[in-house]
Amino acid sequence: MAEVSHSKRVVVVGAGWAGLGATYHLAKQGYDVTLLEAGSYPGGLVAGWKTAAGRSVEAGIHGFWYPYRNIFALIDELEINPFTTWTRSSQYSPLGLEVESPIFQNLPRLPTPLGTFLYTQFKRLPLIDRMSALPLLYAVIDFDNSDEAWRRYDFVTARELFKDFGVSARLYRESFEPMLLVGLFAPGEQCSAAAAIGMLYYFILAHQPDFDVVWCRGTVGEKIFRPWVERIEQAGAKVLANRRVTDLMVDSENRATGVVCGDEVFDTDAVIFAVGIAGMKKILANSPSLQSREEFRNVGNLGAIDVLATRLWFDRKIDIQRPSNACFGFDATTGWTFFDLNALHDEYRNEPGTVVEVDFYHANQFLSLENEEIVQTVQRYLTTCVPAFGEAKVSDRSVIRLPQAVSHFAPGSYRYMLPARTSFKNVFMSGDWIVNRHGSWSQEKAYVTGLEAANLVVSYLGEGSPAQIIPVEVDEAHIQLARIANRTARQIGKSILPEFWLP
Repeated sequence: MAEVSHSKRVVVVGAGWAGLGATYHLAKQGYDVTLLEAGSYPGGLVAGWKTAAGRSVEAGIHGFWYPYRNIFALIDELEINPFTTWTRSSQYSPLGLEVESPIFQNLPRLPTPLGTFLYTQFKRLPLIDRMSALPLLYAVIDFDNSDEAWRRYDFVTARELFKDFGVSARLYRESFEPMLLVGLFAPGEQCSAAAAIGMLYYFILAHQPDFDVVWCRGTVGEKIFRPWVERIEQAGAKVLANRRVTDLMVDSENRATGVVCGDEVFDTDAVIFAVGIAGMKKILANSPSLQSREEFRNVGNLGAIDVLATRLWFDRKIDIQRPSNACFGFDATTGWTFFDLNALHDEYRNEPGTVVEVDFYHANQFLSLENEEIVQTVQRYLTTCVPAFGEAKVSDRSVIRLPQAVSHFAPGSYRYMLPARTSFKNVFMSGDWIVNRHGSWSQEKAYVTGLEAANLVVSYLGEGSPAQIIPVEVDEAHIQLARIANRTARQIGKSILPEFWLP
């Protein structure tokens, strides 16, 4: 480890995956790091907390998917064991069970996307509808996560994309849109086609095991963030909660010299923002320094999506076939999931009744309802999927409304997303909405961008070693060859007809 002068101070804003990742690496390199969290505990909404009665709750359940190579490496480094084994999942509609997914890595590995296509167990969707997805493979090949590809597909809605490539109405309605509702948290007409392809490729299509998932055996805060913060503090970093950033102090050389939190000022040699879109907008609203820059003002063009997280305790045991389940068709523009916490969380393994987490995404129409109305709706929906819920009584409940909680990758939003480098010499960005070329999504992307921002600080201040970031698994040979051929064809086409090709 290279020794760093104590004058090398870094302030990280936001204590989620990105902020904790950046802080941990820089602290290990010897930097004087201060991590500021607006909430009352590190991790924010992701971490979870205890109710007054001592029950664990969190703002939705977060899966950890097979391609999360960097997060899994972190878990190994921390020497903790927070995860379940790989779990199977199901999908329900108002008609009942629609899809069951196996543990894909346990089956003979086939070239992408054959394994996903052949091993996923559809209960009602006809083969002819599933076959209508084949032309969509061209878009998967054409979208290579480059800046050019993002600009080519980002102005198109996901719904338009699937329609243009001949996906049947039923396949879209019963397969693709449900995946968008729980993956990008919005209906297809409100999702960027670029984001849709990128998300589907990373989680499902790139390699056969990608859809395999494990879950935290408790809240992320208890099982991962708490031991991680302890390790961060042991490395010398300061983690301060209840610090809401209001501005930056900037010198005449275009460098941030301090981070302002109300009456407090934290002197710094570099700043990393690691907050979501909604959090960034709150900071911008009070920050003349950031408002002076067009790139930050453009964040106002970005949006976030409402989430409703409920946790219900029932008075009896209910047999739930799979621990994780996604649901569609109950509301036109809302997807929801439910989880058997008796099977997933250590805390509820011996609970006398059943504990379920039920989360709604794009939940605009639910947030204004009274708690009792929400609980009744949740129980009615659960009963449609698992009839035994209709006979049970709710003995306790938690209802958490989360307005503007998750990033919205709307059509045309890519041009307003910030890169890791900003127009300030020493201010860097991280988070799941930041432009990067790694190719990951969700929690893994947030963590990776935190490491990337830490590496930019190391490069800028000239001390320490960069974090080693594990790339996504390389494309399979046939995908690589198809992409090379496609790029060649595009280049030839542009040289012949440059005026007629859309970007």
